[in-house]
Amino acid sequence: MKKILLLSLLVFLSTSCVSKKNLAIRQNILTLRDSYCKAPFHYNYDEKLPSYNSDSILLTNSNLKANFSDQSILMLNALGNLDEVNEIIDQKKKQDLSAQVKVLQLKMKINSKITLALSELDAVAAEFDCEGERVEQVEGYVDNLNDVRNKRLILFSVITGAAASIAGGIVTNDGWSRVIDVSGGGLGAAFGLATLDPKGKKVEFIHKRNLLSDIWNEKLTSTNFPPFIWYMYTEPRFSRDNVAAIESIKAGWLHYQFDDDQKRADSSVIFSDGGMYFSKDLQIRAAMLNQMQSATRTINQTINYLLLDLDKLIL
Repeated sequence: MKKILLLSLLVFLSTSCVSKKNLAIRQNILTLRDSYCKAPFHYNYDEKLPSYNSDSILLTNSNLKANFSDQSILMLNALGNLDEVNEIIDQKKKQDLSAQVKVLQLKMKINSKITLALSELDAVAAEFDCEGERVEQVEGYVDNLNDVRNKRLILFSVITGAAASIAGGIVTNDGWSRVIDVSGGGLGAAFGLATLDPKGKKVEFIHKRNLLSDIWNEKLTSTNFPPFIWYMYTEPRFSRDNVAAIESIKAGWLHYQFDDDQKRADSSVIFSDGGMYFSKDLQIRAAMLNQMQSATRTINQTINYLLLDLDKLIL
């Protein structure tokens, strides 16, 4: 009798603690329903993208190749500073003070555009970082739900086995005792196997401003990205293998995350406005956001090379 009372008390305390913990988690997750990562003000970027006719741009500005790499020339075109650079070259041929002042003024105009580009890079990278953190918080919530669920199942498995053992000891009839032992063992095993569910719990996660959607579709259909950033993502000349950055990234996602199943990938909740997420889906989304953050920050290297080329020209 004492054993039965002890088991009952254990069940009550365990489920009570789990329920309180789960309630606290549910209350906290409400703050993540709406993204706190989007900018408080909506800025209407210029919808015009830089020209992708790279060969023509490089041919037209072949005079700059003595001072600039192909990537720097294309970036100057994207920033709208080719005229300033050509004028700097003309002014450098003069030796008077007014020409030197003019060069400095032109450099300031170029630096202003570069500063704006760097600011846009930081803003986009920060949003990727913030969204990744938001996903990880939701993932932690789902993992907690799964942890609570598994603990309950393990507890029920132990209790079932213990109850079957106690009942088997109380029942004197051998036939019924065997039935109780077998039933208790089977039920305990069922609870144990239930903890192996690969998907577990799911949660609703909304992201109407979905940065990954444009990346997956390889088409800028929203105002999520400034034109300069999108150009850097999609211009093949800014990669070593002459393949656009997002094209390579998308190919990796399709292969490693979706096993080359295009249909499953296209219908994934990750690239929609949101929906029901399992823990695995959240892990994949977080990894994608982190990868895009890294890809965005990598553009800083190309800008740095441009600044070095520009300094060599002026100095």
